[in-house]
Amino acid sequence: MSSVAVVSDTTNYLPRELADREGIHQVSLYFGWQGERLRESELDGFDAFYERLRKDPNVPTTSQPSIGDFLAVWEPLLHEGKDIVSVHLAGGISGTSESAHQAQRLLAERGLGERVEVIDGETACGGTGLLLLAAAAAALPAPVADRQTVEQRVRDARKALKIWFCIDTLEYLRRGGRVGKAQAWIGSTLKIKPILSLEYEITPVERVRTSRRAFERMVQYAQELHDSGADGWVVQHIQATDQAERLIDRCREVFGCEPVFTSEVGPVIGTYTGPGLLGVGAIPRSLLA
Repeated sequence: MSSVAVVSDTTNYLPRELADREGIHQVSLYFGWQGERLRESELDGFDAFYERLRKDPNVPTTSQPSIGDFLAVWEPLLHEGKDIVSVHLAGGISGTSESAHQAQRLLAERGLGERVEVIDGETACGGTGLLLLAAAAAALPAPVADRQTVEQRVRDARKALKIWFCIDTLEYLRRGGRVGKAQAWIGSTLKIKPILSLEYEITPVERVRTSRRAFERMVQYAQELHDSGADGWVVQHIQATDQAERLIDRCREVFGCEPVFTSEVGPVIGTYTGPGLLGVGAIPRSLLA
């Protein structure tokens, strides 16, 4: 059993069985409409949420975990004698990392703060998932692994990570106030398919005119990842199962191997991107060993 516990929040959207198998603990974010406050971790599927998102004129709200939420996950792990590396959603789009830092400072007042390392992953979704799997791999050689080793593996993986995603419209980002550096694209008279990345905040990559062109660009990005040596790849989507399966098939041809994982992105991130998201990203598979 590892002496270092890996913790994250629910916006990595790792398949639950994979997260459980790798021993990754999760602190839930919240979402809801008009006063609702629902834990993302309690959902078994996302179809009902996205159906309402399409139809409801009201914008759902999202919120980060409380200090108490972090302590409820961390304290039992500390009681077991484990140190903690806690990796979270990009600070440019969420206060989750800051809330985790506040919880860590509260532990510091009790002499436990140095046993918890909080890392702003500066990414989300599949990017965070890959960082967590890299952390879990580094934590495995117990009792040799230590917190510093796991922390360094996360930082090495983040440095190597590249991730892109295309969405049907910028409208959800605009409504939710998370448009970031893509602000200049808002109000364009062109009907565009935005391709974006996440480097602490939403970062524009390019605009294309059609869904077909956006899909082909995602395949080309996968080829760039492969050519750069990043062969531990993931595909994620929102309500775009057919397109995701097509992209997975094309990526198998590019990489010559199976994905590390594939999954659908849930409400907290989906509130700001809307249905139709399709994403691909990768790090070197050696960082997952």
